[in-house]
Amino acid sequence: MRQTRRDWLKGSGALAATISLAGCTMVGSDDAEGGTVTPTDGTMTEPEETERDDGEGDEFAATDVAVAAEWNAMRTRLWNSVSLGLAGSPDAGGARAQATFARFEEASGEYNAHEALESTSETSYEEFEEALGELRTEGLAASDLGRANEEAAIASDQLHAAQRDRIGDAAAQALDLQYLGATLSDAAMLAGAGAFEGAATLAEDVQRRFENAPVYASLEAAEGDAYARFEGGIEGVVEAAGDEDAAAVRTEVETALTAAIDGSYRIAPTETVAGSGHVAVFQSLGWDAAALASMGGPSTDFAHAAALTVYRARVRDAVRLYEGGHADAAKSAVQAVFAHFEGARAHEALEEASEEAYHQFEEDGLSALSTAIDEGDDEGVSSAAETVDDALVTATEALGTGSEPALLEAGFFRARLADAVERYESGEASAAAAVASGLFETFEQNEADLHETLEHTSEELYHTFEEQHLNGLVTAFEEGDDAAVETHASGAMEALLSFETEAGSTAQVSAVESGYMAARAFDARALAVAGATDRATAVLVDAFGHFEAGAGGFHEALEGADHELYESFEGALSDARSTAGSGDPTEAVRAFNDRAVEATYAVVAAAGGSHGDAAGGIVEDAFGRFEGARVHEALEEADHDAYEGFEAALGDLGSAIEDGAGVSAAASAYADTSLRAQFAIAGAPAAAPVGQSDSGGGEADETELSGGPNVVEGVPEDADHVVDMNAVSFAPAELTVSPGDTVAWTHAGGEAHSVTASEDELPEGAGYWASGGFDSESAAREGWENGQGAVQSGQSYVHTFETAGEHRYVCIPHEAAGMTGSVVVE
Repeated sequence: MRQTRRDWLKGSGALAATISLAGCTMVGSDDAEGGTVTPTDGTMTEPEETERDDGEGDEFAATDVAVAAEWNAMRTRLWNSVSLGLAGSPDAGGARAQATFARFEEASGEYNAHEALESTSETSYEEFEEALGELRTEGLAASDLGRANEEAAIASDQLHAAQRDRIGDAAAQALDLQYLGATLSDAAMLAGAGAFEGAATLAEDVQRRFENAPVYASLEAAEGDAYARFEGGIEGVVEAAGDEDAAAVRTEVETALTAAIDGSYRIAPTETVAGSGHVAVFQSLGWDAAALASMGGPSTDFAHAAALTVYRARVRDAVRLYEGGHADAAKSAVQAVFAHFEGARAHEALEEASEEAYHQFEEDGLSALSTAIDEGDDEGVSSAAETVDDALVTATEALGTGSEPALLEAGFFRARLADAVERYESGEASAAAAVASGLFETFEQNEADLHETLEHTSEELYHTFEEQHLNGLVTAFEEGDDAAVETHASGAMEALLSFETEAGSTAQVSAVESGYMAARAFDARALAVAGATDRATAVLVDAFGHFEAGAGGFHEALEGADHELYESFEGALSDARSTAGSGDPTEAVRAFNDRAVEATYAVVAAAGGSHGDAAGGIVEDAFGRFEGARVHEALEEADHDAYEGFEAALGDLGSAIEDGAGVSAAASAYADTSLRAQFAIAGAPAAAPVGQSDSGGGEADETELSGGPNVVEGVPEDADHVVDMNAVSFAPAELTVSPGDTVAWTHAGGEAHSVTASEDELPEGAGYWASGGFDSESAAREGWENGQGAVQSGQSYVHTFETAGEHRYVCIPHEAAGMTGSVVVE
């Protein structure tokens, strides 16, 4: 059936036969319903069998034009995903496709792209969603660029069909030309990433699509030289890409894009059609820049989070000094953390990421800890240290994405385990056991998602760490078994390092390991203050040996990122080692910490910031283009607030790219301001679907959704595991549980979801399960069509597993987006 659908869509006349050539246009209006305008020419006619409520005769609604322009931005985002695949980053392309799907699903307001597409054509809506999902799953996730290209074309064709049905052939052709020009701009992104072959391939594909599109003849027949300039620009991109000249590619893209915009104004039935689409082109350029900035590695936010994690270990060392009777040294350690934080790059990042965590860290944490140490308040010291820990975990989660918080938590666990061993060797066996027991409890609580991420990454490592070694280490401490302590401590730490290297990139692991080594240096300082200079030296010798052995790739990454810093890092570590054996190594350890923090940012910047300049160049070009654009004055006159918001958001995107932090959020905010501007230009500013509360997708309006058995409000306290249902994904998508465990799937974003077991992929003897309480998959799917089995905002679906084996399941409405999961019971 899938192949039949594709063959039908690619047939010479099949798709065109399904498209109504609505003759419509619009007049500027400020009312929320959208005004109308009469075309400037008389070329469009109403389709014979189409009735419209939002226009009469040769008119169509302003909101139709704005929606069609937003579909253009989505069309270009499809090729944005393919382009990342061409650049050798199919995972990033897949993530971009999923983000596009999520934005589509989460669209709000009456005139959003999702609901408008569904109401325009159920067929186009279904085919678009299916193709967008398979662009990611069957194309990019499978590294099949041919399939990715095919699915992007199908999805794009469905949106274009809806454009023609909504605003007529002439208006849709003008948008199509803009779409081709904006898609060609991906060649500049590819060239900026060094993917010149991909840039040439993309340009050649744009050329083929242009020659086969109706707009080809329309532009050729139009007055002016836009046709010649557009074709010449495309050919120039191919030639410049062949010469591997990124600057020339950008110049030729600029030539072609300018021609496409000029041509669109020539052939559009009204100025507002071209103008609204013109703003959508700027939105597309913002997504280009964000995509390019995402390539290469982790963001600066991750480096901030790594730097903050070191403070957790330093505060624990201060507590140890206090408990050992060194109150003055403990207070000095806390004050040093405070002073370092005040001048740290992570200071402002934490305040912006979570103002609550920022104040909790400084005021309820560090300040309270210093006071409690002064007053000899044991309970206050313990409480303040926990507050610091909680605040910085919150910060790590706010700044990190994906597995990043878990990676940093793993590094912190390793530092704490090493600290526990030091306490054991100093005769504090009970304190060592308490540290290990606390880590066990923290792990079970899934702090920073370490438990779930480790289990998801490798069940073998998960069992090795928790059951074989961490649990055994607690017993070894309690029993005073030196050999067992060494075995279990090294085993647990090796398992965590293996997890880091398996789950993270070299840059991510390097940032974690840099922080781990800084934490070990402060451990050595605490030992030296307590008079254990020999052990302090041994700790730093071990740290040096760990670095020389590779440290999960950190050694080589730092040397490659900044050779001078690499040498000073090694030198500072050597100085700390030398000082520890002859006196107080405090200043040397702090100097080494400074080098470690620098190293963290260096390796992250080398991996993740390599395309920052090129991405910033795209934003800079867009800003310059807008200042001289035809639509600039039109937007300012149509809605001054929308105009100022658009410019400010574009500037914010450029700043985020320059800082290497918060790029995705800035791109999304910029897209929202672009959408508002598109509606303003079209003539319906009050109708812009930005920040409105009603959800997209007409289904919820047509049918009152219900949950059924085991769909409850909130998340039950007795749930053993929780799975978040995001806009188009389950998190975690794969979960391992024990017989008798209860899992709660909670709505975390997007439209209503279902949790529907795949009947043919359940273990033998397992009863069927699904939200809605259905006894078969066919009944669950039929029930969904009738509004049953829905998990909505604030709700959870709960199921207890008894039968061993793998249970696979899907979310029915988002199955096309790849929203699937599995639960393994063992």
